[in-house]
Amino acid sequence: MTVSTLHPRSGRALTPAQLRTVVDRFAAEARAGVYTPTFDWDERWHVRIHADDDVEVWLISWTKEQGTELHDHGGSSGVFTVVEGALTEYVWAGSRHGSTGRLVDRVRRDGDTVSFGPRYVHDVRNHDDLPAVSVHAYSPPISLMNYYDTTGSTLVRRASSWTDDPEAPSPERISA
Repeated sequence: MTVSTLHPRSGRALTPAQLRTVVDRFAAEARAGVYTPTFDWDERWHVRIHADDDVEVWLISWTKEQGTELHDHGGSSGVFTVVEGALTEYVWAGSRHGSTGRLVDRVRRDGDTVSFGPRYVHDVRNHDDLPAVSVHAYSPPISLMNYYDTTGSTLVRRASSWTDDPEAPSPERISA
C-alpha cells in the first residue's frame, strides 16, 4: 500500500473543515474498496493510509467488543467517520482537571462523522455482533497519547505515552 500525499508539507494544524474533507476523501476510498481491512478477532487492526507533516489518516477495523481505552490525542484535533457497521463512543463531558463530569455514550453508525478538538477525551468500542470499519484523521499528527480512568465523577490521567502509533495499546496494557 502506498502512503498518499494530499498537499505540500507545511507543518500546520488543519482546521476542522479541512480535516473533514480529508476524512471524507479517505472514507470514500475505503467504501470503494481501495483499502482492504483485516478483521482480527484478537486485536484491533489498524493501518496508517496517509501521513505528512500536517495530518495522518488511519483505517481501523473493529470486531465485537474491541475498543480503545479512555484517551485524548495529546493536543491534536481529529475527525473520524464510520465506514461500515456501528461504534459506541464514550465521551467525557466535563473538565479534564478534576472537576465534575461524566461519560456520555453515543452510537455512531455507518456514515456518521465526529469532529473533535485537542482536549477531547473519549473511548470508542464495537458492541455490535458485526465488524465495523472507521477512518480517523489527526492534525497535527499524534505524538503523545494520554490515558484516563474515571473515579466517581472525576477524570484521572493514569498514563501518557510518546508515540507515532495512536492505535497502539496504552503503556499499561503493553507491560501487563
